[in-house]
Amino acid sequence: MKRWVKMIRLIGGLCLVTLLGIAYVSYLCHNSLCLAPERSNLSPRYSVISSSSSSRSEILSSPTSMVKLISGFPSKVNIESVAFEDAYDMGFDITSRDVIVFLHIQKTGGTTFGRHLVRDLNLENPCNCPRKRKRCDCFRPNTVNEQWLFSRYSTGWKCGLHADWTELTDCVEGALDEYEGSSRKRRYFFITVLRDPIHRYLSEFRHVQRGATWKSARHWCGGQEFTSLPHCYKGSNWTGVELDEFMNCSYNLAHNRQTRMLADLTLAGCYTGYNTTADQLERDRILLQSAKQNLASMAYFGLTEEQATSQYIFERTFHLDFANPFDQANATLSAQAIAELTPAQIERVRQLNSLDNELLEFARHLLQERFKMLKRRDPHFRRNWFRVIHPHKLFVQSFFLARKKMKPRFRK
Repeated sequence: MKRWVKMIRLIGGLCLVTLLGIAYVSYLCHNSLCLAPERSNLSPRYSVISSSSSSRSEILSSPTSMVKLISGFPSKVNIESVAFEDAYDMGFDITSRDVIVFLHIQKTGGTTFGRHLVRDLNLENPCNCPRKRKRCDCFRPNTVNEQWLFSRYSTGWKCGLHADWTELTDCVEGALDEYEGSSRKRRYFFITVLRDPIHRYLSEFRHVQRGATWKSARHWCGGQEFTSLPHCYKGSNWTGVELDEFMNCSYNLAHNRQTRMLADLTLAGCYTGYNTTADQLERDRILLQSAKQNLASMAYFGLTEEQATSQYIFERTFHLDFANPFDQANATLSAQAIAELTPAQIERVRQLNSLDNELLEFARHLLQERFKMLKRRDPHFRRNWFRVIHPHKLFVQSFFLARKKMKPRFRK
């Protein structure tokens, strides 16, 4: 009996000492000064999968090397983004928590590509696109409101008109939670389309000349909306603007638009001092490096000038086929527009989009690397490639092959 009493007293004494120790440490560490740093401060805001490719290793440096920036803005983005090789290895699971997020850059052919996504994918449960309605319901099988596609033609502009990389990564999780009425973690497959910078710039100029403004764009960055960005025009729009006037506006967001929309703008102070020349070279370097890094970490990107290659890469990456092929748009109109320009104007357009030109060269090399890798791994490459470039011929061949295999029937 005495032994049990001693044991109880010993345990009680140890508990008392522990409680006193906790109280003492809590007193010394007032206001959580002794707590370990949060995990979010120890890791980058998104993951970039390393690759043996030399072109990628040049730009996929640690994000900490990019944070000596111009009045950088804090960011607390914490989403799971799937890179290209992981997307290929794991595939896209439409029945689980995977979401394709389409970053739609103006005048890159994104409208056509966006329609392909909602109307032409061969799915057991395709998107429901009611007549006389712009948007489609791209719900997961056996669900009534869970979206597997985040784009203009499925969810609408939930993160703002033509939301860029900075806006989408900060907004997409909350926007889907609100849309679906519940909070859940998802895997995001970011995709985009790029275009030759000169052709894209002139296309945007023509669009603005006809009255387009995109005034409702949010320009959300670093936890705030930049609503005071100056306009290049007075009145409601810039209808009838001439090219020289369009180019001479120093704060025209058409300049190097693709680089800006793919970069993490918080690394360069968002839109603070966007129109100034102070540290412009450093800002450009940061934005270009960030845009390359984000493009390389995306699950997929295509090029407007490489429709067949882009379609093949999408289909093999996501293990999904398109019922209708991508059409290679005729460049006659763009070529005609360029032919009407003076050599000085062409050079000026090229200078204003120098970052986009460098980004496109990087994208071309990366696209070819991905194509060659997928080609090597595709045991049915010739058939899959032939189906992309000659879809109608393959259908005819399959039809006659099926008829040839049918056994003839004779009437008695």
